[in-house]
Amino acid sequence: MSEVAKDLLAGTIGGAAQLICGHPFDTIKVKLQSQPTPLPGQLPKYSGAMNAVKQTIAAEGAGGLYKGMGVPLATVAAFNAVLFSVRGLMGSLLRSEPGSPLSVNQQLICGAGAGVAVSFLACPTELIKCRLQAQSALAGGPGPSPSGVKYSGPMDVAKHVLRSEGGIRGLYKGMVPTLAREIPGNAAAFGSYEALKQYFAGGKDTSGLGTGPLIVAGGLAGAAFWVSVYPTDVVKSVIQVDDHRNPRFSGSVDAFRKILASEGIRGLYRGFGPAMARSVPANAVCFVAYEVTRSSLG
Repeated sequence: MSEVAKDLLAGTIGGAAQLICGHPFDTIKVKLQSQPTPLPGQLPKYSGAMNAVKQTIAAEGAGGLYKGMGVPLATVAAFNAVLFSVRGLMGSLLRSEPGSPLSVNQQLICGAGAGVAVSFLACPTELIKCRLQAQSALAGGPGPSPSGVKYSGPMDVAKHVLRSEGGIRGLYKGMVPTLAREIPGNAAAFGSYEALKQYFAGGKDTSGLGTGPLIVAGGLAGAAFWVSVYPTDVVKSVIQVDDHRNPRFSGSVDAFRKILASEGIRGLYRGFGPAMARSVPANAVCFVAYEVTRSSLG
């Protein structure tokens, strides 16, 4: 089996494990990010993460926490194939000799390059996911719901966007903040993951590390991703669920300024708690699944 094929298979398994573990947290994150800013004297629809969980389960059942999971699950193979394969290919170009370990700085470069590549898959996938996750949060709020549409599922979102929002271009709404999230975020994740593995290995070969250190390194790598880029994810989410007929935002910079003006720094960190609660276990599972699968393939 080629190295690219090994990265494909291991990345797919790691990504599926990450998605199953983390999707409910992601749903709550998107609901908190996308709920309209309350008018003066009004309370927000969700007072916090636990309140969003309770309202979601009460209104939609436990399945509401997994809304929008179909598209990411269906595309997890392609997404992780690109992420880990591009990272692996860049690593092979940066190595001084075949098989030599990559330095932390080289992993940073590989992560950034992989981030560019995955953005082209992540943007349309997340637009569909966010529309499905956020529609209950936007319903009945002081601001407009996206297009006033009640989506029945992922394909319904895709059909509506292609028909009414500029075709393929509409699916790439939010591409700029997606790139601004994926490039530095993946650089931080892969760089910190390698640094932590080297720390746990005492500067020696990291291939012999056990599951425990890999869990810690993977979990903290996921935390590094979100700590470094979270406000860009908020901007991405609000742009992707914005009403194309009566938009609140003219672009990424405008969204950033308006959120900052109306809600301050806190507005750029809406949903940060669920994001971090998701990121640590989900990325720990992802990296361990990837490492175990990859090592078993030789």
